[in-house]
Parts: sequence; structure tokens; C-alpha cells
Amino acid sequence: MIEQIAAAIKCQDYRRAGELVNQVLQESPENAWAQLYLGQLHEVAGKLALAESVYRQLLQKTTNTKVLTQARHGLQRVADRLQQQRQNAIAASTADPDGAQIGVLILEPIPQEIKTTVARTFGQIMQLDPYTARLKLPTRGWRFYKSGKIGELRFLGENLRAAGIPCFWTTLVEIERIQVFQVSYFQSTTPPIVMGHNAQGQQSSIAFDWSEVSQRVTAQLPIFEQVVDRDVRGKLQRKTQTQDYAQFCDLHLPERLCILRLCDRSYQFHQGCAMMNRLNDRTVRLSWNRLSHFFQQQIPQANVWADFAPFADTVLDQIELLGHLKSHINLFRRTETTWDPAFHLYSGLILTKAIRRE
Repeated sequence: MIEQIAAAIKCQDYRRAGELVNQVLQESPENAWAQLYLGQLHEVAGKLALAESVYRQLLQKTTNTKVLTQARHGLQRVADRLQQQRQNAIAASTADPDGAQIGVLILEPIPQEIKTTVARTFGQIMQLDPYTARLKLPTRGWRFYKSGKIGELRFLGENLRAAGIPCFWTTLVEIERIQVFQVSYFQSTTPPIVMGHNAQGQQSSIAFDWSEVSQRVTAQLPIFEQVVDRDVRGKLQRKTQTQDYAQFCDLHLPERLCILRLCDRSYQFHQGCAMMNRLNDRTVRLSWNRLSHFFQQQIPQANVWADFAPFADTVLDQIELLGHLKSHINLFRRTETTWDPAFHLYSGLILTKAIRRE
């Protein structure tokens, strides 16, 4: 009957071949030749995942050298077709101008207990080996994974979501549309009015309602200084060290696509309304902590995001990407650093994702 199956497939009588294969497998489920032809029928029907599964099982179980050879050839055919389908889909996704915009793909955390299982699927989609795939999947905070044309990132993201792997993607244009207002001080808290500078550096004010604030993003950005130290041989050498940290707090106004950005280095604690003046203390750190506590009381409805550090670890080396992104951070720095645009990207991603969800 195996010869009949082979003859039917050669004549492209796939219906007859399928009937014969089912008949053989019912009588002898372990028949390697019948399983091989089942894989070939899946191929013809375009069921590539099923065909791949059959071929891999044959490679693990059978000792028939002829079946093994054909199973390997079948796996290669499936891999070639999947690669071609992938390339065609990506080409279609990036063909229009919108699909060609530069964007980023962000992986969201998954539970540790399912990481090994999910890594297998992740590796297949991203064309990674299982070990590398497992290292790429985050279990705490977001992970920057890839930048490129948004059409390709959308294609990858949709495949990941279909496999139950949480992620999202955004264009840099969406991040750049966000208006950032540098807050100098609160002129009033009821209603809240802040004084500061807009993106053009012009001094102005913004009045808003506390109910508009949907999210609060906090982070520490390192302050670097050149120091003189001795190496292992006792010779003097100059090197860059982190000397301090600047505290940042972004208040998100999603309906206005606006971020109110506060920094302990530039916030004028002695200015503004009387209530805020009472927040002044002996040190900037104490004043900042009291200001943060005030926000906790005024906007308990706002989600608090404080996981910038693990995200930064995954994106700081993306010099070209971050170099195209205006940071809207005015810290005095002797040399440029990717920390500033990395924080703005992080905060901007949080805001754009929240707007989509709404």
C-alpha cells in the first residue's frame, strides 16, 4: 500500500493518497513511510507547521535512513517556504510610506514559570536558537528588542501576540508628537497651574485638572564627572564616573498628548504658591521627597511607573536610534549621553501605549 501512496502523490491524486495514508496509520500508527507521506500531504495543503512537526518527530524516532533523508529534505523545504512567506509579508508591510517609518518593538514581561516554554515559540518567530531566545524574554519590566521599519515590526509583533507573547510597537514619529513642558514650579495647586518652558524654550504656564493626570513616571538619571584616579600601577588617569543622580518625574496628560516634566535640579522650590513653599526643607532631596508625597495624595488614580532602569539596560547601546530622538532634558552635561533620550523614549512609550488603550 506504501507504493500506492507514493504513486498517488506522484500523480497529484492527493485525496486518494490521504485516504491510503489514514488507512495505513490506523493499522500501523508507527509506520515511518506513512508518516513521511502524511508530512508531504500537509506540505501540499499549505499546513507547514503540521508538516514540520511530522518531519521532526520522524527525525527523533525512525532509524530508516531513506525516511530520515526525505524527512530532512522536507524540513528544508518547509523552512524555505516559511522564509519566503516571511519575506513576502514583511515586504508587503513596508511597501507603503507609513510602513517604512522607523519604529521600535518592545517586549513586555512574562511570568518566570512559562519562560522556557514561551522561548521556543519566540525563537521560531524571531529566528533565534532556544538559548538566545530565552535570554531575550523579560520577566521584569519592558525590554527594547528591535528598531527598524514599523511595517516589519508590526508583522513580528502580530505574530508574537498571536503566540501569546505580550509586546507592542510604536513609531518614533508618535514619540516626537508628544509635547513636553519643563515645569519650574507650581503657581497654584487648586486649580493646578504650573510655570515653566515649552518645547521652544518659551516661558509660559499650563492650567490643568488633577483628574487629567493618568500616569506618573519616575526615574533617576546619572550625573557623570571626569575624575582623576590611579590605575593598578599607581599612574594617574582620567576616567568618567557617576557622581550623583538627577531625579525626574513626568506627569502624563494623555488627552493633550502632553508630559509635564519635573526635575529636582531645575525645580524652583522657593517659588510659586504658598502651599509649595511649605515643602521647602534643608536639602533638595527632602524637598523632592515631600513633593513626590504630595503627588501621591493628589493623584492616587495615576499609575506609577518606576522601572526605567531595567529598560535602560536594553536600549542604552542603541546610539543611532537614540541620537535621532530629542530628549527634552536640560541637564548640564560635559558630553552627550544616551541616558537622556532613553528616559524620554521610556516615558513616551508609556504615554502612547496608554492612549491606544483608551
